[in-house]
Amino acid sequence: QVQLVESGGGLVQAGGSLRLSCAASGRTFSSYAMGWFRQAPGKVREFVAVISLIGGITYYADSVKGRFTISRDNAKITVYLQMNSLKPEDTAVYYCAGGRMARVQNEYDYWGQGTQVTVSS
Repeated sequence: QVQLVESGGGLVQAGGSLRLSCAASGRTFSSYAMGWFRQAPGKVREFVAVISLIGGITYYADSVKGRFTISRDNAKITVYLQMNSLKPEDTAVYYCAGGRMARVQNEYDYWGQGTQVTVSS
């Protein structure tokens, strides 16, 4: 069993940066790929990024490639999402999730409660 708690969201101006953290509990954290998803108002939840078990492989949505970086520290059982050059269209609730190395939600078994990111123009 893995419990996930996101933090680091907030309000930032366009062009700014934020770093999201996702702290996990449970000794099996390193057994899961970790992903970030987001859901904007009125839209379906969408894939943002995923990182493999030991961090050697990452995938990104085209909309964030080159601006966002996912990383993980298995010793600290935490996964991060560094977000640079933020745009108003990045405004959403961001969720971290633990599961398989995939871009689809149903491949993930564990979800956090989300953290709000708001980017003003």
